[in-house]
Amino acid sequence: MKDFFDLDNNGTNVFTELSAGLTSFLAAMYIIVVNPSVLAQTGLPFQAVQTSTILVSAASSILMGLYSNNPLLVAPGMSLNHLFVAAVVRSEAMTYQTALGCVFWSGVLLLVLLVCDRRRRLAAGVPRMLRYGMAGGIGLFIAMLGFKAAGFITVGESGGLTLGDMNEVTLSFLAGFAVTAILVGRKVPCAFILGIAAGTAMAWPIGRLWGDAAIMTHGASVLASWQGWWAPPDLSLLFDMDVIGALRPGAWPFLFVLVFSCFFDTFSTCAGVGEAGDLVDENGEPRALQRSLKADAAGVALSGVLGASPATVFIESSTGVRAGGRTGLTAVTAGVLFLPFLFLSPLLSMVPAQATAPVMVLSGIFMLKPLIYVRWERFDEAAPFFMSMIMMPFAGSITQGAIWGILSWIVIKVSCGKIRQIPLMLFPLGMAALILLFYFETFRH
Repeated sequence: MKDFFDLDNNGTNVFTELSAGLTSFLAAMYIIVVNPSVLAQTGLPFQAVQTSTILVSAASSILMGLYSNNPLLVAPGMSLNHLFVAAVVRSEAMTYQTALGCVFWSGVLLLVLLVCDRRRRLAAGVPRMLRYGMAGGIGLFIAMLGFKAAGFITVGESGGLTLGDMNEVTLSFLAGFAVTAILVGRKVPCAFILGIAAGTAMAWPIGRLWGDAAIMTHGASVLASWQGWWAPPDLSLLFDMDVIGALRPGAWPFLFVLVFSCFFDTFSTCAGVGEAGDLVDENGEPRALQRSLKADAAGVALSGVLGASPATVFIESSTGVRAGGRTGLTAVTAGVLFLPFLFLSPLLSMVPAQATAPVMVLSGIFMLKPLIYVRWERFDEAAPFFMSMIMMPFAGSITQGAIWGILSWIVIKVSCGKIRQIPLMLFPLGMAALILLFYFETFRH
């Protein structure tokens, strides 16, 4: 194991990698419950989607770890599952079977595109300053997700974000945040795991001994609950896709959007986590980026086969990297940990969002490290960097951050007479970004 994952040369050990994999899993396990809830809007059965989500997350993460040797967890993405739902709900001709077929073909097309790109022009076409912006944006995004999950930041009456009420739920989050931050600051081994355990212990009494959890749980009396040990898996969605229907001209726009949404989403996360975690090669490029993109593309194709929305590299991977994960053993560990929940999914209710939220916020701080490399006096680069970074948390989408970063880089460089500083590959990526914007805008209306 040490030799296969090259642990010694990466300055890590088996214990650190296993604990980092557990940390990544604990931060991302919410997808097992949330993804089926989102896809249920298309008529897909909850239990079947839950089984598919677990299988996709396990297989894709294990593949990522074995093939790329990067500590990146892969699972069905939140923004991509909403895109899947929008395509099915707003189109009378798009059944969920056809949409699953589009997911399969989008993974295949993306994999072919990456295999043919032997000179790695797609990855090299994104300037490093934009990659710094993606890292910062992911940091702000994951921190915002943590604050919202804890109720510390909420949507106000005017529709904007505001500070949540200081109640027993948010106070338990702040206490968990303080404990976890102290453990991290004192460099205690397994600090994140201990912080999650402490947060869970603080959340259990709420609704039982004091306070009311209904303000966060939509009516449930407690934050963390016992719902039993076992639930059987539902394999009815496996191979339930329409691969022929997905190739009809009417499905081509959705297919195109899936290919480039998956690419932008995965590239941004891989580059961002790589830059922030010093997971770079001798040239300063994100380590094994091409292999990571290929592994994710295979995960996207597998998502269609198994009956789930497209997989992507999870921003929660940064929690495992911050916990010391440096190799694919972290990703393999996280992937394997999904498998028992094919039968033990009720146990997920025992760890509330308030317990994992502090870890997400602290990982967001870690992801902001690349900001020290920004030359703010160079407006033609600082502005695209800012757009890439700020649009991720504001729009709630990694893809939107990549789109606006790329478009602003092209427009500002051309306007300043610096067209030669635009990598050639950035122009077709910019065209794809414009098409995606048009597609997303049509769905909004």
